[in-house]
Amino acid sequence: MASIRDVAKYASVSVATVSRVLNDKGYVGAETRKKVEAAIADLNYRPNEVARSLFKKQSKTIGLILPDIMNPFFPELARAIEDTASKLGYTVILCNSDEDEEKAQRYIDVLLQKYVDGIIISSNTILEKTIRELNIPVVCIDREISKEIPTIVVDNKKGARMATRFLKEKGRRKIAHIRGPMDIVNANERCEGYREVVSGEQWFKESYIVNGNYRMETATEVVLELLRQHPEIDGIFAANDTMAIGAIKAAYQHGLKVPEEISIIGFDGIALGKASIPELTTIEQPLYKLGQTAAKVLIKLIKGQDIEKTFYQFNVQLVERDST
Repeated sequence: MASIRDVAKYASVSVATVSRVLNDKGYVGAETRKKVEAAIADLNYRPNEVARSLFKKQSKTIGLILPDIMNPFFPELARAIEDTASKLGYTVILCNSDEDEEKAQRYIDVLLQKYVDGIIISSNTILEKTIRELNIPVVCIDREISKEIPTIVVDNKKGARMATRFLKEKGRRKIAHIRGPMDIVNANERCEGYREVVSGEQWFKESYIVNGNYRMETATEVVLELLRQHPEIDGIFAANDTMAIGAIKAAYQHGLKVPEEISIIGFDGIALGKASIPELTTIEQPLYKLGQTAAKVLIKLIKGQDIEKTFYQFNVQLVERDST
């Protein structure tokens, strides 16, 4: 493999001249530039990107810290971010924090050592203070950390109200909610949206709300127990699609037919919802648009360009399928 010295020797110029051509910095005469470019082509020279990033303190790379790649929502989000970043000339380094504060901090340290140009974060364990100390652009997606940090989300409360009202319109009279973790903003917003619709109902009980921790297995367990304690429940709004699929499994295990005896609706719009039996009715987020926007906003910030705003909130839509 050719080195920068080989290119310099082949073109009969100095290493510094080759470096100026590669980095497009400093004056190089037109004829000399042609000789260097020809040498690069003839020798099939590939610059050492690590060395270049050390020199320029730029890597054309962005970090992406996600909380749980076992949740199908996040790989779909990552795909949109990677697609967009790639088209704009950037590479993405994916980090899975498992919602662990220490693990997230280790990933941040590694990304900084690799001179990433910016980071997209979805986390409830990384603090605003930590982000402000990074000195590189950061964009938050799915979860808001601070009003001052560019954030890409959807209208979670509105989506939750849509889901709960839809179940009522379907004739469901005792509607439960499978919420996400207490320390996650969007889980709280979706729970609040559900409460806004049902809190005035005489039938509503606090025990109709259970925590599925945004996980399918946990949701199956808590929904089974919920149905044992409250056999009158005939509708369930789950705060994400993976929990909704877990709720469908629990309903069948409990001997209930979906949707004849109990209707179930999720939130997210992941592809897996179309593979469940019955297919899952959901509040669909514009997943690709979210990831695309996050990548575009971050790269604008990296380039020192102005962005229109720091808070982007997208609408959701109800997609009716067989589970209701």
